[in-house]
Amino acid sequence: MAAGVYNQAIGAFQSNSHINNFNHQHKLNNIGRLAVTKDFIRNEAALILVRHGESLWNEKNLFTGCVDVPLSKKGIDEAIEAGKRISSIPVDLIFTSALIRAQMTAMLAMTQHRRMKVPIIMHNENEQAREWSQVFGEDTKKHSIPVISAWQLNERMYGELQGLNKQETAERYGKEQVHEWRRSYNIPPPNGESLEMCAQRAVAYFREQIEPQLLSGKNVMLSAHGNSLRSIIMYLDKLTSREVISLELSTGIPMLYIFKEGRFIRRGSPTGPTEAGVYAYTRNLLSVALER
Repeated sequence: MAAGVYNQAIGAFQSNSHINNFNHQHKLNNIGRLAVTKDFIRNEAALILVRHGESLWNEKNLFTGCVDVPLSKKGIDEAIEAGKRISSIPVDLIFTSALIRAQMTAMLAMTQHRRMKVPIIMHNENEQAREWSQVFGEDTKKHSIPVISAWQLNERMYGELQGLNKQETAERYGKEQVHEWRRSYNIPPPNGESLEMCAQRAVAYFREQIEPQLLSGKNVMLSAHGNSLRSIIMYLDKLTSREVISLELSTGIPMLYIFKEGRFIRRGSPTGPTEAGVYAYTRNLLSVALER
């Protein structure tokens, strides 16, 4: 099922940017870029997770949820910075939510990639959309990356809180009630989704559509949202419902997982948006990679 949906989405687009064809030397161009070894390329697939950059409603302290709001100026800068931090990791396929802030983050990040491939959104709404968005130039295909968007990766739907100011909502309903809506695992806001409900759709999509691509050896970037990514990380790291509710993800900060022999291995994450260094490896792992 997963392979069928993927092939339908790609259509005639067949990218030749397979992980095994990447032959860059394993060195750092400058601080903040990842060293990739030949062993890594042959035997492992990479999964890059990134929460979208700050949106205009994040900036205004409004509940956003599934409202389709673009990035703020700060969010644009965060997306570009995220791209610099992952610019040495080969990317074969990109998944995003159906919301513009996640799509903008992925697109802007890829403008910084050292391979300079062009991300192309695959339109799979109907047969005509697929046909009209085909790429026919073989050389162009080789220098492009398919981008697949899916509503299942959207942010948690916040129901009647969407568009409300967070501080004013706390004053109206009480801090404890709002905290329960925001941070409990199975209690939804009025007419909205709980984290558990969000996890059901996001993790199901990840397992059916994204995991098979990793199994086939493709490096995947996933640009999504705080709650859909928390749900997926809960699955990857085998977190409990108690553990996941305390998980915080900063906007525009990439996190790398290695998929090897059916297992997901988290290779470190940054402590803050201004930390210098390579975020995809811990410092010890990075030093080993550079010595090879």
